[in-house]
Amino acid sequence: MGLMERVFGLLFGGGANVVKETVQVFRENREAGADRAQAVQMQAMTQLGQEFLVPRQGGFDRFMDGVNRLPRPALALGTLGLFVSAMVEPLWFAERMQGIALVPEPLWWLLGVIVSFYFGARHQVKSQNFQREIALSMGRVPQMMENVAALRALRADSVGVADTGKDARLTTASLQPAENPALDDWRRAA
Repeated sequence: MGLMERVFGLLFGGGANVVKETVQVFRENREAGADRAQAVQMQAMTQLGQEFLVPRQGGFDRFMDGVNRLPRPALALGTLGLFVSAMVEPLWFAERMQGIALVPEPLWWLLGVIVSFYFGARHQVKSQNFQREIALSMGRVPQMMENVAALRALRADSVGVADTGKDARLTTASLQPAENPALDDWRRAA
């Protein structure tokens, strides 16, 4: 017993957990990682909130907000315009494309970086929101399955839906013919 006590005391005793500390050398502590991620997210949100504390009343601020909203629609409409111009004025379009062919490759790379940065951040936010919505939807699946099963049990063509069980009064009442004026009229007409 003394040997086992010393081994367990070495591993788990003395106020320190040697196994836990050793594992954390090779693998991040998820709780500590989540705390760090939350701190980073909170700092980013605080910084973003600080930007909007200053009221934007000047014409320049409104102008810049408008300019910030232009790139996506301008790129989309410009691309559609190029397709239309290629069909309407093929020679004019070919002349412009010859000019674009002269643009050096480093400028294309720079344009790619700028467009990727601008649209990539938006795509990432949309992607994260989509993943969050999927996770919430998947969390509701068991409840939805229970609801569907309950609704299917209420269908008139479900097996045993009219079963009265052991209730004799309900069984007798279900066997008694009920008044049906439409059926009575039909019988009289036949």
